[in-house]
Amino acid sequence: MKPKIGLALGSGSARGWAHIGVIRALEEAGVKPDVVCGCSIGSLVGATYVAGDLDRLQNWISGLAWKDVVGLMDVSFSGGLIKGDKLIAFLVRHFVDRDIAALPLPFGCVATDLASGREIWLRDGSVVAAVRASTALPGLFTPINRDGKLLVDGGLVNPVPVSLCRALGADIVIAVDLGSDIVGSSLKRGVPAADRHGPGWTNRLLSSLGLKRDHDLPSLVGVLSTSVHIMQTRIARSRLAGEPADVLISPRLAHLGLMDYHRAAEAIPEGAAAVKRMLPYIEYALNP
Repeated sequence: MKPKIGLALGSGSARGWAHIGVIRALEEAGVKPDVVCGCSIGSLVGATYVAGDLDRLQNWISGLAWKDVVGLMDVSFSGGLIKGDKLIAFLVRHFVDRDIAALPLPFGCVATDLASGREIWLRDGSVVAAVRASTALPGLFTPINRDGKLLVDGGLVNPVPVSLCRALGADIVIAVDLGSDIVGSSLKRGVPAADRHGPGWTNRLLSSLGLKRDHDLPSLVGVLSTSVHIMQTRIARSRLAGEPADVLISPRLAHLGLMDYHRAAEAIPEGAAAVKRMLPYIEYALNP
């Protein structure tokens, strides 16, 4: 019997556009997953792929400018900097929402119960609602209330959801870790990746409110993103040690900041390149 292939797409905010390059390169190599799972940005890319909307997503993000990204932010001071309502409304308008059970392939994504710290597997209900919960990065996006639980980003507990892939029936799991080169590079020369290009996301948010920040210190988003990157990398290493993937793909993306969603042209090719570097291992895992 042919083994079932699982694809576990990890968390990593804007670096997650590399998942598109990974999927494209796997398809070119004739590798098509039977199960897809995602965490945070991996849940968004995974859901659009399984739903058949990957071309539409790639076309949209390829045309994003930073002003477009800022335009999707609805500033909040309750539960997070961004409510996320504008983003969800956009996804509902431009991508077909459906029940997870109606998707053509088994799909699931990971969120975290804010009250208990437990890992929550989202395997039913609205795709968009599940993705929104999985991507609710603490401090940045407001939590989502689902069945009486406040849910936040799954990267707090399981940044690369190999375990969920196996639970959904995968025999062989190809996983994508977006944070493999972050620690040690995330605060280069004292400047977080989020602050290295242009005026910075914190400046843009504060400017919209008529405020300024102290430039002798890293920005709020820079500190937040660097801290989250370090935390998720450490958690991912621990989880992957106990629940290893059969093949681990590691794009080199340390130069991209938390909110650099307008830099897909850099992330997507690196995802494809990371797959090509691992093709011998992929072929061996599928044909030992």
